[in-house]
Amino acid sequence: MSSLPDMPVNVPIDDPNADTEWNDILRKHKIIPEKPPTPTKLIEEAYVEAARLMHENRLEGKDLDELDELEDEEDDAFLEIYRQKRMKELNRIHTSPHGSVYPLTKAEYTKMVTEASMNEVVLVALYSESSGQPESRVLRELWREAAGKFPDVKFCEMRAGLAIEKYPESNCPTVLVYEKGDIVRQVVTLREWGGAGETRLENIERLLVEVKAIKPEDYRLRRKGEEEELAEEEKRARSSIKFGAAGKSRGKAADEDDDDWD
Repeated sequence: MSSLPDMPVNVPIDDPNADTEWNDILRKHKIIPEKPPTPTKLIEEAYVEAARLMHENRLEGKDLDELDELEDEEDDAFLEIYRQKRMKELNRIHTSPHGSVYPLTKAEYTKMVTEASMNEVVLVALYSESSGQPESRVLRELWREAAGKFPDVKFCEMRAGLAIEKYPESNCPTVLVYEKGDIVRQVVTLREWGGAGETRLENIERLLVEVKAIKPEDYRLRRKGEEEELAEEEKRARSSIKFGAAGKSRGKAADEDDDDWD
């Protein structure tokens, strides 16, 4: 089989960055440099990789009933890994000592909050009982709902004036998140959540994820209608993976054809 000579060769090059068969041959033999990847190609590769990871983690966030429904579609050993994982999570949740909001006194604060946060994330709501404080009423209602939904997370509350002398009413309610004895996040009033009229349980849930009190894939975060969206995402992921594999096969075939030029 012949090869290109070692001596310099003058080759016609109109545009070294053009996607032509001739330029591909020149790049293969290192006569012209490789063309840098286009942003579109990088985006496509990133999407295929994201789709692959989504496919690998497709069972994250599914509860035991949903896992049972997949027995005919998934490998038994693969399903069993997630069943055991979910059982462990449920056992941890059901054996949690929490499940309701802890009302605090000043004497209890250090033990119930600061010291307790050495072992778990602790959330404290400082509220006002003033009739002109609708935000405090809204947060306290949502606080109880969140404590019941996430019994593995410790929710506490205290009247702001008892916790901090002369604490401004204008700063109520205030959410303090403790971890390892320190305040790691605070939300002063509900303004960043849209105020009393717009604040929802979802805002507290996003906060729990942000401070790593719960995982983003926690099945309790799912809501009505999201199953269809997740199914569609998985369908797109499977299609992308197949597309990526097909593209690699076509690339391999093209390389084999180019061998005729060696």
